Amino acid sequence: MPGAKLSIALTAVDWSENISAFVTDEDLLNRLAATGMTFAVWARQLESSDQGNPALCFIRELQMAAQHTALLIGAGLYKPAAASIRTVVESALYYSYFRTHATELATLARNSGFYIDKKYVIEFHKIHTQKFLDTQKKIGLLSRLDEWYSKISAVLHGQIPGAWTSYTSIKQIKYSKESAEIAISTFEEAEKIVRLLFLSTVAQDFWNSFTTTSKKRLLSGLSGDQKIALNLDLA
Repeated sequence: MPGAKLSIALTAVDWSENISAFVTDEDLLNRLAATGMTFAVWARQLESSDQGNPALCFIRELQMAAQHTALLIGAGLYKPAAASIRTVVESALYYSYFRTHATELATLARNSGFYIDKKYVIEFHKIHTQKFLDTQKKIGLLSRLDEWYSKISAVLHGQIPGAWTSYTSIKQIKYSKESAEIAISTFEEAEKIVRLLFLSTVAQDFWNSFTTTSKKRLLSGLSGDQKIALNLDLA
């Protein structure tokens, strides 16, 4: 049977051992967990503040992609994790646009030919989101997003063969500290990009309804100049 060899290869991987090896590295584990937790904070605050908005499906997609990222990194599947990480950022971009475009969201659901990309969303914010251009110049969002997106897309599109992969067959899949470090660093940068995007767009509308604890977490790590540019306080 053709599935026999595949079955042997899949069962040859000690998935449990891969996860066990990863979780013993407390630094990487804690960094991965902290990044995922920040996305969970965003999800909870937006689900509450923007309750009933159909565009929240993108926030749920973001949160699931973040969870898949943790699962894939733990299992030693680093290049597949890259796809989930990019989904996190793209879902954030889509939410930032479709939350105020219900008609286009309905079109997206029924018409497979309708599509908007990263550039379209950013151009929308440049024109329609108050003070977005001035703010992003001070917080460095757009240059950071473009550089990050270009790098991860090159990995996913096969432009850098072997990137994020330390094996040549299924049965060789195992924990790699080097690959895990790359994946987690990329995930952390994705979180910083999403944070700057949300703080300069959706949070401008919902900030007053966020909990103080959440505000502290979402502003932590930002420079004084970035906080001033975003004009968001802890009150």
